[in-house]
Amino acid sequence: MIPVFLLLIHLQVSAQKTDFLKIRKYRVSHLDEQLKESSGLDLMNGQLYTFNDSGNTPDIYQVDRTSGNIIRKLPVQAENKDWEALANDGRNFYIGDFGNNAGTRKDLTVYKVPFSEGNLNTDVPETIRFYYPEQKEFVPDYGQTDFDAEAMIYLNGKLHLFTKEWGSKATSRYEIDPEVPGVQEAKKKESFKTGFMVTDAAYFEHRLYLIGYTKKTEVFLEVFKETEPGVFFSEAPQKYYLGSALSIGQIEGIAVDGAGIYISGEKFKVSVTHAAQSLYFIPKEKLKN
Repeated sequence: MIPVFLLLIHLQVSAQKTDFLKIRKYRVSHLDEQLKESSGLDLMNGQLYTFNDSGNTPDIYQVDRTSGNIIRKLPVQAENKDWEALANDGRNFYIGDFGNNAGTRKDLTVYKVPFSEGNLNTDVPETIRFYYPEQKEFVPDYGQTDFDAEAMIYLNGKLHLFTKEWGSKATSRYEIDPEVPGVQEAKKKESFKTGFMVTDAAYFEHRLYLIGYTKKTEVFLEVFKETEPGVFFSEAPQKYYLGSALSIGQIEGIAVDGAGIYISGEKFKVSVTHAAQSLYFIPKEKLKN
């Protein structure tokens, strides 16, 4: 029997092992200027969708999977305060308007938008509101708050949010119920020390995919096995280094299907260097099993 402390050390070392999978060579195309701040990314009925984050119009864009070209724009009757994540249950889109870089928001929201026959319901969407019970203060704390989130999946009837913990360099999985009216308490289920800030999530065939970056512009992907229904952080993940945001963009979106992984990044500019907004596709055979 392995002593507990040795097991913990083993898991920590395993978590730190990183494979290189630089995605620049997997670029499909640069995205249209209309998507220069592409944030969430999602696959629904075999089609790829994205949107822009704060300061942009409240629209979902369908984009071509092979060219990245915009196919159409779908207006949503809701405010885009800081849209950060997109998920679906096969009948509805869920738009996560919960970006919270300063840690001060008290209006954390998910919009539920019915979608059928390729069209959004044009009525005002259902609003799902929530809060983090662990957060006691709302003083601006840019670059340090652990109550930001940019990642969400739908699974087993629940919405699973993954925090972007600036200070802890970790993520926590919270659950909210899309059927509960009013303001609900997000329930914290598990946490994991990623070493980077998580900017999006995807789920496919009992695996969770988390993507994000560090303050040093390093972009990472971690793939977790689902060890129990909806539980992901009991084993160390497979970790990949994808490149620098200086060359591949600020990575904010991920979607996965049987063919592989779609990744989107918004325009990234620092000093005299910049990387254009882009769509990437990594074939599944390029990943370890």
